[in-house]
Parts: sequence; C-alpha cells; structure tokens
Amino acid sequence: MNGKRLGLGALFAAMLLGNMGIVAAQSQPVRVTQQSSQSVPKPNHGLSMDQVETKFGQPLEKVAAVGEPPITRWRYQNFTVYFEHNKVIHAVTHSS
Repeated sequence: MNGKRLGLGALFAAMLLGNMGIVAAQSQPVRVTQQSSQSVPKPNHGLSMDQVETKFGQPLEKVAAVGEPPITRWRYQNFTVYFEHNKVIHAVTHSS
C-alpha cells in the first residue's frame, strides 16, 4: 500500500511541476520584433470583409472559416488579415 501512495505522490508532484513549467512559460514577456516598426498599410480592427476588399483588393488566398466563433484568414502579399465572422480582429505584417 505504501508503494502505491508513494507512486501516486510522485505522479502528483510530477504533474504539479509540469503544470508550473507551463505557467512559467506562459508568463514570460513577449519580445517586440522589428515587425512592429514596419509601416505596411493594413486593415484596421472592425472593418468588414467588403471594406477590406474594396481598400486592399482581392487577397492572394482566402482560408475558410474555422472554429466557433468562425475565424477566417485572408493572405495578402505583405500582411495577413484575421476576421471573426466578417469583421477584422487582427492584421499581421509578414516578415521580410
């Protein structure tokens, strides 16, 4: 019986330490890269798909929506736009 307790205790400790590693990894600061200083015009948060297409033209690629809420991705030459339903939630400049 003691062997089982020790085994479960060791398993619990390993799980706890493993989770602490995940928490520590998630709390590390994110390095700011040169991407943030690039001045590539890209769509603003909240624009509709129609507004993006009118202003920036047809994307090189439209990736179908996935998940709930549905997230759609459009790839342009210098940036990628992410939509939730049909509104821009983020636009990311491609690295050079």
